[in-house]
Amino acid sequence: MRIQRNFALTILAALWCVAPAEATTLARLNLDQLSAAADAVARVRCVTSESRWENGDIWTLTTFAVVEVMKGNLPSQISVRVPGGHVGHLTASVEGTPKFNADDQAIVFLQHSSAGEFSVAGWVEGTFRIALDAQSGHETVTQASSTFAVFDAATRTFRTEGIRRLPIEQFHARVATAIERAEEKSR
Repeated sequence: MRIQRNFALTILAALWCVAPAEATTLARLNLDQLSAAADAVARVRCVTSESRWENGDIWTLTTFAVVEVMKGNLPSQISVRVPGGHVGHLTASVEGTPKFNADDQAIVFLQHSSAGEFSVAGWVEGTFRIALDAQSGHETVTQASSTFAVFDAATRTFRTEGIRRLPIEQFHARVATAIERAEEKSR
């Protein structure tokens, strides 16, 4: 009887400690939408990334060296803040947030955050990874969300799509056109 009571109390305590699950649903954003939403667009290289507690939540702060600015004005180094991360033995996972490791290179669409740093517009939607193509020796760009199921409001379905292994020169041209269109609309 005592074992059953202890078992029941353990189960109740475990259930009480479980936080309600929240889902992340991202809508597909095109380059025009990302350009319009972004305060800055830049090619960056990850210097460091660390997670920490802030007001009871885990946040990850990533420091980037700014390699090239495509829109806006940026200092040579910026901090990007996204929810989630790993502190001690606890992990807070937020689907759709970009994750960076030292020396990763990417083109990111940035928005000013309320905390004084930047956030990535559209999270994985606004993150474009840069890789060196082993066959051609040229740099390519792949949208971080290209393998992430994103909600398409027009068809009301989830799909995996996005920019994959596009030569960086072509990506630059597309972004420049999208930024120009966004600036024309804002005038």
